[in-house]
Parts: sequence; structure tokens; C-alpha cells
Amino acid sequence: MTHLWLRAEQRANETRTGLTPEGAAQLIAAGMKVSVEESDSRVLPTAAYKQAGCEIVPAHSWPDAPRDAVIFGLKELPEDGTPLPHTHIMFGHAYKGQASGQKLLQRFKAGGGTLLDLEYLTDDNGRRVAAFGYWAGFAGAAVAVKCRIAQLRGEVCGPVQPFPDAEALKAALAEELAEVDAAEDRALVIGALGRVGRGATDLCEAMGIPVTGWDMKETAHGGPFPEILDHAYFFNCILANAETPPFVRPDAPEADRALRVIGDIACDPDSAFNPVQVYDRATTWEAPALRVHEDPPLDVMAIDNLPSMLPLESSEDFAAQLLDTLLTLPERENPVWQRARDLYAEHVAKV
Repeated sequence: MTHLWLRAEQRANETRTGLTPEGAAQLIAAGMKVSVEESDSRVLPTAAYKQAGCEIVPAHSWPDAPRDAVIFGLKELPEDGTPLPHTHIMFGHAYKGQASGQKLLQRFKAGGGTLLDLEYLTDDNGRRVAAFGYWAGFAGAAVAVKCRIAQLRGEVCGPVQPFPDAEALKAALAEELAEVDAAEDRALVIGALGRVGRGATDLCEAMGIPVTGWDMKETAHGGPFPEILDHAYFFNCILANAETPPFVRPDAPEADRALRVIGDIACDPDSAFNPVQVYDRATTWEAPALRVHEDPPLDVMAIDNLPSMLPLESSEDFAAQLLDTLLTLPERENPVWQRARDLYAEHVAKV
């Protein structure tokens, strides 16, 4: 019997989940065992999982789970250096040279476990089977607008909090935006045809911000891209790789520019492929804006768990996308899982 163990997230401000009680019930009906860690912060109540037939286990007890259990979570594990003997389904951020990612792979290698990275679960066409992209783009654009509002008030954006739903977020943001003069602001979105870009575009349009949408065609010449500097907002909504050109070069802050806020929703500052070359660390819910130039201001918003601003909608959306793939977990030769195992083996062999 395949045993899936849903861990409680341990990162601050992370209330999302990749499995709903309804989805867990389907896994159980298909012959799987599902254990769910208690969590006071998960957006969906633990009691609902118990009602669905799940075994409820103590929070953060996954290190003591049976060796054959597959541990499922979203964000990073505690960085305590311990070996990892289990198979983990999670966002590892370990395959693009990130320092923390290398340490994670070393822990898997030491423990004999396996990383099945959610970012690299793909179908036969190379498309991700599940992504938080739309809500990352939507929430990321909202935080970027808050950064711009703060600039127009002569301030730096303060802490942000989750919202009960997208309508509440839009209503609150529209009220703030009405108090400042941002009528001339425009946004440029790279990756506009993808899920992340669509989310960013929808939020901007809901706020009355005109959007210039770019995708592969517009960036194929490799840059430079002076058009980015002509927009108040720039949103990077693509998954960068070795062929991705730099979109914002290190000299951009000193340039003559309309650019005021960069929303790096892809948020990979410590990757060698980072196409936004004016910052080197992620921002946080407590300090969403990293000011990289004072006059005129230029802020970078690069929060790496943006969908948690809308945890219910983003969890239900992601879990629905992923469920069919989770149902195939007992099928060891299923190509989605096998590709993830092969990619892990390729990268862990290098550490």
C-alpha cells in the first residue's frame, strides 16, 4: 500500500496545502494510506481530513514516519543538516545552483532519500502538471502595486498580510490606489501568455493599470530591452534557464527610467540564471520591498511564497491540478514520477 504523509508546513506565513480533504478521500478510495500532520495554520482544518478517513499524526513528526512513506509538503524543510531517508514531494529549489539547494541535495544523498520536485513534475509535452502560477502572479502584482502606492506616499512598503479571497484583496487595493496619483503608470509583463503572467495581468487590469504583454517572441532577440525602463512596473513571470537573457541589467537603477517597481514573481535571486540583475536576495512579508535606488525610487518585490496571500483559492486550485498525478503514485513507472526521479538522480550525482 502506498503511504502518503502530508506534513505541516514549518515556514512562517505558509498556510497553503497541496492536498484537500476531498482529494485525500479519493486517494484513500484508490487504495492509498494517507497520514496528515496536525496543523493550526493550514488553511483547511485538520478535522476535515480526519472525517475524510485520514490518519491524523502529530505536527512535524515526519522524520519518524515509516521509511516507505512518501512525505508531501510545499515549502522548504528545516535547515538542520539532518540526512533525509524518505522520498519527499516538495518544491526543492535545488537544481539551478542555489546554495541552499546544494545543501538540500547533500542531505538527500546522505540519507538515501529522493526528491520529487513539484516544479519538475511534467507531462509528456514538458508542461508542469500543477502550479501555483496564476495566484502567484495575481498576488505578486498586488504587492507590487502596494509598493508603488507607498512610493507615491514617500514611504517604503510595510508588511503585507493574507486576504480571505481575491475579491477582498482587489477591494482593499483599489481603495488604497484611489488615494494616490498613479494615472500614468503602465506595466510590462514578460511571460504574459503563461499562468503567472495571466495572474499578474488580471490584477493590473482590475486596478486599471494598462499592460504591455510580452512572451517568447518579444524577447527572442536577446536584449537589451529598453522598453522595460519605459514602464512603471516590470513583472518577470518566467522560469529562467541558461538561455534566458538578462531583462534588467545592473546599470538599470542609474538609467533614465519610468521604472519604479520590479515584481520578480519568478523570484530566483541566488540562481546563476537570474534575469533581474539588480538584487541578490528575496524579500519578505514583513519587508516586501527592497529599495535598490533612492531617487527616483526603484523597489524590487521578490517574495517567494506569494500564493499564500490567497491561501484558500491557491490551495484548492493547485490540489485539483495535482490530484490525478498523486493518484498514479503507486505506479512506479509512471512517466511523470520517473522523469522527476531521473532529474533528481542527475543532480544528486553532482554533489
